[in-house]
Amino acid sequence: MRSRTAGRAAAWSRVAGMTLLELIMACAILAILASAALPIARMTVQRQREAELRRVLREMRSAIDRYKDDADKNLIRTEVGSQNYPPDLQTLVDGVTVSVPANAPAGISASALATASGGSAGASAGTSATSTLGSDVPNKVRYLRKIPVDPMTGKAEWGLRAVQDDPDSDSWSGHNVFDVYSQSTATGIDGTKYKDW
Repeated sequence: MRSRTAGRAAAWSRVAGMTLLELIMACAILAILASAALPIARMTVQRQREAELRRVLREMRSAIDRYKDDADKNLIRTEVGSQNYPPDLQTLVDGVTVSVPANAPAGISASALATASGGSAGASAGTSATSTLGSDVPNKVRYLRKIPVDPMTGKAEWGLRAVQDDPDSDSWSGHNVFDVYSQSTATGIDGTKYKDW
């Protein structure tokens, strides 16, 4: 009777579970697969962050260009010496007053006037009121909804360059915003620093 019970127990232990050696081998294989997948996952995340950085930089630079285009058409009053660039990024978010000339057709808005004359205020994120014939009606135009977050630093803080600054300068003179760049000191997948993008 004992031998039968012992035989059943031995058979049950072989069927019921894995040996220690099998368990170690399975864990080793899983560790190798996980270590191979981790760099691929990191690279995918870095590529997504770099794509987001490119998109955000393009969006802010486009807003700066639209502001300058409208200022060059005398739709926006700018300070002398600013060369028609915005004084800071917050100005693009807060919006600026755009005036429709008195000789504009009735019912035309500032953004429509800028668009009709080749500008791009109509592409801005802001709103505008319509004017009546013969009167200047100020309209508020916003070029950015908000200052975006830098995906590399996680902060809504950007390096700024003025027209008067050197192209590779890391300090901003504070006169106007000609260009923006990331304040991250890290290097991208292509080997260039993010602040040089």
